[in-house]
Amino acid sequence: MKLEYTIYVDAEPEKVWEALVSPEGTRACFFGSELTTSFEEGSSIEYAGTGSDGEKIVHVYGTVETYEPNRKLVYIEHPGPTYHQNHAELTSRVAFDLSEAGTTTKLTLINDQWSDNHPSFENSKSAWPMILSSIKTWCETGKTLDFGF
Repeated sequence: MKLEYTIYVDAEPEKVWEALVSPEGTRACFFGSELTTSFEEGSSIEYAGTGSDGEKIVHVYGTVETYEPNRKLVYIEHPGPTYHQNHAELTSRVAFDLSEAGTTTKLTLINDQWSDNHPSFENSKSAWPMILSSIKTWCETGKTLDFGF
């Protein structure tokens, strides 16, 4: 099982990188979640935001595998504890790769290495295009997208 998407963003790699790792960028592009990590290989990574009840919720957590500023971020992720009882057993790998393409930035996302019977695969198929669209819009216009939920 593998999800792979490539988009082109009319912005420099540094701006696209900001969308991927800065608090402002991740809040705008990752459904209001803020990324917390030291970015050191082997360190923890967490996307947390507000749940439907208004309380803080961890949506995704895991471990950084690769961090190359303005170029590559790879991590192993687990769904947050409130989503599945066996969240620690459920894993996939997420890789963001940036490269220059003329005056634009090519952003490739690969979400693979899914553990067997991972219940989040189908949801991820629809969530990643929304996140990538949000990244493109935020980098190019400074605006966020409202998906109505």
